[in-house]
Amino acid sequence: MARIDETDLPGVGTRFAFETSDHRLLGVIRHHDGRREIFVADRDDPDCVATSVSLEEGEAHTLADLLGGDAVTREVASLAQGVAGLTVDWIEIPAEGSGNTIGGLQVRSQTGASVVAVLREQEAHPAPDPDFRLETEDVVLVVGTTAGVASARQLLQGAGS
Repeated sequence: MARIDETDLPGVGTRFAFETSDHRLLGVIRHHDGRREIFVADRDDPDCVATSVSLEEGEAHTLADLLGGDAVTREVASLAQGVAGLTVDWIEIPAEGSGNTIGGLQVRSQTGASVVAVLREQEAHPAPDPDFRLETEDVVLVVGTTAGVASARQLLQGAGS
């Protein structure tokens, strides 16, 4: 899985981008109003966008389905957007976090956020037990407050470093 760079765009939304195998940046700007903007840029000048497409929320969901998105993921995100203060995030485990258990890291007690699922090699592990051992490239679904999820990201990605 490619490393995704996330940048807050004050007054606009959040920009997510990753480098493709042909050294271009491919990304999405998630606007506060629900629109999604897909863009392609040169990695040497990421502010110079070669092309972009703006998608309404329904169109973004259709594209996600075409790319292999999961309806459950969309529903969880939709529910989270409807609850003030609730944040949902997918966090990839780097090599530094491999080998730790969820309970050993004390994710819930240290951050206030909850691990609700782990994806490992396209297999979902919903509601993992505290003794669930994390591996490199696992993707952890975390739910909590914005601050709690940010703390969980630091804990999960910085564990062991």
